Amino acid sequence: MSDQPIAVALTGASGIAYGMRLTECLLDAGRQVQLLYSQAAQVVAAMELDLQLPGSAEAAQAQLTEHFHAEPGQLQVYGRQQWTAPVASGSNPPQALVVCPCTTGTLASIAHGISDDLIDRAADVMLKERRQLILVVRETPFSAIHLQNMLTVTQAGALVMPANPGFYYQPESVDDLVDFMVARILDHLGVEHDLLPRWGADR
Repeated sequence: MSDQPIAVALTGASGIAYGMRLTECLLDAGRQVQLLYSQAAQVVAAMELDLQLPGSAEAAQAQLTEHFHAEPGQLQVYGRQQWTAPVASGSNPPQALVVCPCTTGTLASIAHGISDDLIDRAADVMLKERRQLILVVRETPFSAIHLQNMLTVTQAGALVMPANPGFYYQPESVDDLVDFMVARILDHLGVEHDLLPRWGADR
């Protein structure tokens, strides 16, 4: 298990399966994961995955550790106002933070340095500490405001990866589409995987 955790933040955009699958793959790869999620993410998880995420961070940590079959202590869950969490300070940042899925509201808060909750603050820390920040934005169509905010965070050092799965590898299920995006995220994190064939490789 690597000593450097990777943080995953779930917000209220559609596509909560991306973040859950990413978390699962990171844990399976032996990485420590710091998980954050918004109140809106709880609503979306219930709607899209029939998954009830508890409001208590302790209860969520116990539930998801069992759900993902993680090692004790491998998954840490922090509440949205838990300002003592390691991700809230530049003195103890994770290797990377992936906001997946990322609402355009969260994008806007990050772009303008508004740290009203732990997710926004964690993203702010990643930018100021020059750590890896990946935003998996899920919205369509994009307004001029959304596009400007994506440009702003990109210029600040973040990587914007809209949830746009490819079809060239002939996906056969929704899970295949989810794995496409998760594979691209894992590539940028430097985490090995075998989720799908690489372009030009033998199928």
